[in-house]
Amino acid sequence: MIHHLTTKLTTFVIGLIASPLAATRSRAHRLDDGGRTGERDRPDRGDVPGWVLITLMTAGLVVALWALAGEAFSTMFEDAMNKVRGAG
Repeated sequence: MIHHLTTKLTTFVIGLIASPLAATRSRAHRLDDGGRTGERDRPDRGDVPGWVLITLMTAGLVVALWALAGEAFSTMFEDAMNKVRGAG
C-alpha cells in the first residue's frame, strides 16, 4: 500500500514540476513570433514565485524520505502510539 501511494505521489509531484516548465516554453514560443500575437510582456508575469519552488521541493523531499524510510517511519509511529496507549 505504501509503495502504491508513493508511486502516485511521485507522479503527482513530477506533474507539478513539469507544468510550469511547459507554460514557460509555450510563452517563450509565442513571444518569438515578433510580438504579433498582441500579448505584451506584463511586469506581473515573472518567474515562478519562491513559495511555489519551496512547496515543490518540500513535496519532493517528503516523497524521497517516504520512499527510502517509509517502513521505519511507520514502525516508529506505531511504537510511539502503543506506548501512549499503554500509559493511559
